[in-house]
Amino acid sequence: MSTLEQITPGGGAASSNTELTVSVVIPCLNEADSIQQCVRRALSALQDNGYVGEVIVADNDSDDGSPLLAAEAGAVVIHEPERGYGSAYLAGFAAARGRYIVMADADLTYDFAEIPRFVNELDNGADLVFGDRMKNIHPGAMPWLHRYVGNPLLSGFLNLLFHTGIDDAHCGMRAVRRAVLAQLDLRTTGMEFASEMVIRGAKEKLVMTQFPIEYHPREGESKLSSFRDGWRHLRFLLVHSPNHLFIFPGAVMALIGWLVELGVVAGLGIFGRSWGIHALIAGALLAIVGTQVMALGICAHAYGTYFMGERDRWFDRMRARYSLEHGLLLGGGIVFAGVVIIVVILVDWIEKGFGALSMEHLAVFAATLIIVGIQVFFTSFLISILGLRRRDRPTTHE
Repeated sequence: MSTLEQITPGGGAASSNTELTVSVVIPCLNEADSIQQCVRRALSALQDNGYVGEVIVADNDSDDGSPLLAAEAGAVVIHEPERGYGSAYLAGFAAARGRYIVMADADLTYDFAEIPRFVNELDNGADLVFGDRMKNIHPGAMPWLHRYVGNPLLSGFLNLLFHTGIDDAHCGMRAVRRAVLAQLDLRTTGMEFASEMVIRGAKEKLVMTQFPIEYHPREGESKLSSFRDGWRHLRFLLVHSPNHLFIFPGAVMALIGWLVELGVVAGLGIFGRSWGIHALIAGALLAIVGTQVMALGICAHAYGTYFMGERDRWFDRMRARYSLEHGLLLGGGIVFAGVVIIVVILVDWIEKGFGALSMEHLAVFAATLIIVGIQVFFTSFLISILGLRRRDRPTTHE
């Protein structure tokens, strides 16, 4: 990572000890057609509003001369060889010295004259400020698929899972108080970085505000891949919501599975007919897979809490009330119930002179109990192992 040059809005080199108010960070990948205009407009916005600041261009290994053009326009240029939207921003954040960081793309889609509005929001107590483009999109600025499908669906799904209240979660112009970056603990390197910032802000209960801004047609070629980057956003949302990815689907599968098994074993007629061994096997499959998926979800909660510093009220309540021994007793009890049923089947078989085995329905039900009990038993150990690396050491539950 290297700095080429630093020019302050008023001209001249800025001292490394100068206290700055605003750092404008611009990620750049082959934006020779627009980077100089972006830097000059950002510097002009800082100067016109009396902000002591800097413009940092985080170059993502451009090969069209963008870094030199940015430096000539007065920017601090940081070289980040690892390609990716998030990689560029993480490098820019590391170099920023301003109390506030304003983020914007290098393609002239955003108006740098909006910088004072972002700064005012931060001055008024916000930790994160987001622009909302969706009602002020200029003709030709955003493809139909992104405007009416991609952005509304992804932002809506993000709010469904995390209740952030941010209408345009993927807007590229936003601002953050530099003091909260450590709390955000941003890590992603691709386009999902935009989603991560919103989600982490919500999870950390930071003060987040938004206001409408205009979105202009871009200069140069777009680097966005609609389906690949859309999938990366969706994948990130699901991975950071274990309840929706694991717990809820697993619980539904397990519940249906157990209901089917109990109905078959009890000989209940459903939809006007009786169900046999095939329905029982299907129910067993659902119960076993559903339990395993829920176990993965609980482990994901544990990993997020112990290794990523996530704050999960549901998981915190669970680990405060239930210990390793509770899980072992539950798993052992389920296994014991299955073994008892197996013993009953064996006794019946012996009493009938070791003839053909019968009670197939009970046998499948017993096997399901044993498998599920083993899953619960060893998952409890895995959660306890993950809990060895705890950040909240005063908690003593194991």
